[in-house]
Amino acid sequence: MADASPDTPKMTASRLLTRLVRIASGLHTSDALRIIVLGCVIGAFSGLLAVGFYASLNALQDLLLGRIAGAPMPAHGIVALTASTSSPLYIPLMTTITGALIGLCMRLILPDSPDLGTDGTDIVIRAFHGPTGRVDSRITAVRGAGAILTIASGASAGQEGPISLIGAGAASWLADRLKLNARERRTLLLAGAAGGLGAIFRAPLGGALTAIEVIYREDFEADSLLAALFSSTTAYSIFTIFFGTDPIFHVPDLKLRSVTELPFYVLLAVGCSVAAWAFVAGFRRVKYHFFAPLRRRIGVVGATALGGFMAGVVGMLFPQLLGGGLEWVELALHGDLPLMALGLLALGKTVDTALTIGSGMSGGMFAPSLYVGGMTGTALGTLFHTYFPDIVTRPAAFGIVGMSVFFSCATGASLGPLVMTCEITSSYGLLVPLMLATGCGLLLSRNVSLYDNQLPNKLASRAHTHEAAVNLLKGRKVSELPLAPAPPPLLESTKLGDLRGLVTSSQALCYPVFNAQGAMTGIATLSDLREVLYETCLFDLVVVKEVARAPVFVAPDADGYEALLTMLDTGLDELPVLDEAKGVILGMLDRRALLGMYRPRPTIGGNAPGTPGLACS
Repeated sequence: MADASPDTPKMTASRLLTRLVRIASGLHTSDALRIIVLGCVIGAFSGLLAVGFYASLNALQDLLLGRIAGAPMPAHGIVALTASTSSPLYIPLMTTITGALIGLCMRLILPDSPDLGTDGTDIVIRAFHGPTGRVDSRITAVRGAGAILTIASGASAGQEGPISLIGAGAASWLADRLKLNARERRTLLLAGAAGGLGAIFRAPLGGALTAIEVIYREDFEADSLLAALFSSTTAYSIFTIFFGTDPIFHVPDLKLRSVTELPFYVLLAVGCSVAAWAFVAGFRRVKYHFFAPLRRRIGVVGATALGGFMAGVVGMLFPQLLGGGLEWVELALHGDLPLMALGLLALGKTVDTALTIGSGMSGGMFAPSLYVGGMTGTALGTLFHTYFPDIVTRPAAFGIVGMSVFFSCATGASLGPLVMTCEITSSYGLLVPLMLATGCGLLLSRNVSLYDNQLPNKLASRAHTHEAAVNLLKGRKVSELPLAPAPPPLLESTKLGDLRGLVTSSQALCYPVFNAQGAMTGIATLSDLREVLYETCLFDLVVVKEVARAPVFVAPDADGYEALLTMLDTGLDELPVLDEAKGVILGMLDRRALLGMYRPRPTIGGNAPGTPGLACS
């Protein structure tokens, strides 16, 4: 051992390097590695953009609301509910100017986009389900800058919508530079949105799950989960370098103390579902029944300016509604707000948000949802505590659960908001009531949807056209599908010579074969018969039984998609539909007819993506 060659360590390092190169070469072709790298890259972009967005918003908000308007903010140590601004008239003035500027930018820069959706998150959903999965950079710029002005001036809106859009816009830009296809671009789009959410809320897992879940009401985009996780983690890491890892809410460590509390969480789910319905219904009525007709009369600039003015007046009268307002939710969770104030603030935030976002100003709906859900949950928890103090001991727990359940009821997303609520409060002791209340809330609000462009599931999305095609057959009985007339049945004992005239006069491709007792024993295909049909020397020697295949058929109540798979597996172009009870062939299932159902049928005005019953090319 002492006489070992001095070159041995060098050879060992060389072998190790060679092995690493081989591993890297194998990973080079791995789709998973490609997704991971792209997720990390767009996460870095999203994290840096979130840092710039957050810093700009805080600086401008401190200037406009703090120094100019003197608005009472809990973060500044002013916590009195009845406190008023030192210069209240500045608030409606600032929000009106902001609304006019946003409307002017939309008219000049985005004249062909009258209604892009509810907020930035809805624009991302729209882009994902669109034909190319691309976000217009002009939309990202106008909406992102407009959101900073909207929130900083005091109008009611959140940060998550615009930062999701900014992250998705960066992903779309990067996908174009890398010349990615539409499928990869959509994956990167959700990764960018996840990065923005994970960074701005300091909730990497909740941000990733919410991004892939919120685009559907009853589904989620599992194919994008890996990219979303790495993007959100990267963005979160970059963001916390500048702003730390402290959660958004600093609340006591709460947990479920007894199962006797669970029925009250079910009642909480009922209350949150009603509040979510009122929130969504009020927003849609303000947007479509008030501002939409008004926009046609006075233009987009006038409508957004009026919306800004009205939101500013509400904020001037009730400073607790200014901006995102999550600081006031934290006060509520600490028990510093009375029951009446909790209810009034939840109602006021609903109205103020509808005026802000419904008029066309920029911002997100997630923070207002947390606000209304937190106030509603805390109010119900306080009410339960008043009458059942021995069972409901901590109303704040109901406020935390209410934030998650309210947003789930409004959007249909379940897992993402649940996890994000745990992350932003740094409290994981309420998982059981969170799951119970979220499940109950979703059952009660199946027809409620905050986002205009949200689809029910993958089968309704252009991103999954091939899966939508499968849906045309799956769940439909064979008897409900178009069937060709049954060909003349053949007996096993029929001689080849007697068969020639029958086959040449028929258009069938497959012929069922029966025995003397009337049972189907085989199937003869035209391609098999061609091999012997013109051999005259075999006419009296060969019978049908000798050239027939094993019997293949489908029942009338069989699934249409399973029948198509049987065709593909056997290579048959037709399948007999056999009623075994009666021993009768009802017709032939033709593969060409089934595939013809997938071809697009032109209609006047075109078809909306995901229209049920229509084929997708």
